[in-house]
Amino acid sequence: MKHYAEIYKNELLNKVIPFWEDHAIDHEFGGYFTCLDAKGEVYDTDKFIWLQARQIWLFSTLYQTVQKSEKWKAIAKSGADFLEKNGRDPHGNWYFSLNRKGEPLVQPYNIFSDCFAAMAFGKLSEIDARQTYATIAKDTFETILKRQDHPKGSYSKIYPGTRNLQNFALPMILCNLTLELEPLLGSERVSEVTDSVIDLVMNTFYDEASGLVLENVSDTGAFVDSFEGRLLNPGHAIEAMWFIMNLGIRKNDLQLVEKAEKIMFQQLEHGWDDTYGGIFYFMDIKGHPTQQLEHDQKLWWVHLETLVALAKTYAYNQNPKAAQWFKKVHEYTWNHFRDRENGGEWFGYLNRQGEVHLSLKGGKWKGCFHVPRALLEVWKTLEHSL
Repeated sequence: MKHYAEIYKNELLNKVIPFWEDHAIDHEFGGYFTCLDAKGEVYDTDKFIWLQARQIWLFSTLYQTVQKSEKWKAIAKSGADFLEKNGRDPHGNWYFSLNRKGEPLVQPYNIFSDCFAAMAFGKLSEIDARQTYATIAKDTFETILKRQDHPKGSYSKIYPGTRNLQNFALPMILCNLTLELEPLLGSERVSEVTDSVIDLVMNTFYDEASGLVLENVSDTGAFVDSFEGRLLNPGHAIEAMWFIMNLGIRKNDLQLVEKAEKIMFQQLEHGWDDTYGGIFYFMDIKGHPTQQLEHDQKLWWVHLETLVALAKTYAYNQNPKAAQWFKKVHEYTWNHFRDRENGGEWFGYLNRQGEVHLSLKGGKWKGCFHVPRALLEVWKTLEHSL
């Protein structure tokens, strides 16, 4: 397994990162272009806050963990300066999107803009002592916690009181975000927040009878027999499990790590497409048709986050099952998502058969994050494995 470390390192540093360095930087207005075609040409100049923030985090992380490159630091700061100036409404909530110049386009309905802004400014504050960065990260984090019971607030379309649901995504992200911000929050605050979200993820959204993780449950934690209540997103659940593994290791809670490993394998085995290979995007826990028309597509982040989870599992206990699955998912992912013709960043969307469905390298939902983060995580995780 250790030989994969060099493969992932080379792809990250010599292929993927140069793509974003060469094509994503808006030298005129600041921030980043994320809507890039197969060759890196910009096809839309709108700027989506969560993708801007993810790129700030990524280049700050590279500076901190790989090499203290002033180029990487400057790229991170250019995005941060753009967001600091343009990204928030008068109440401190982060917009969903801006135009190229930084004028708001879409209201701050999506709390994930806030989550990744906090993550970005938190990481940047670790490599740049400017107090403003730390303040933005901490203030945004506290706003997220205040909004977590009603994340969309006045922008919610749901009629109140009829079918109140809680969604898996925010507790999942808080598992990682809170740990990311530990240098700013302190260990006591991290433990306080993560203990509650671990319980939600592992005991409320996890359905022990089926071994699967639900995307939505009622506000009391009960199963809701509806499109939303039956929904499974194997990639989300698998990604959450490597967050939980990190928290379990931090807490020295070996039972938690082992439970996360078990749940991760259950999602992977259930979500794997035995006919064409790859992991389904959405599924229904009862096997009914999903409302998502893209349910059987194969998405980049699902497979890359799975590789991270498998690498971490193997590094933790050298489980041969993790090694076998890693090789299987690696072969599928590298043979289908990687662009062998143009190089650089990978494709994101395949049809069920594994053919490229959209030739974009970045867009409204895909930016400089899952591919480079996964390459970095797998590299660093396996580099020191036995």
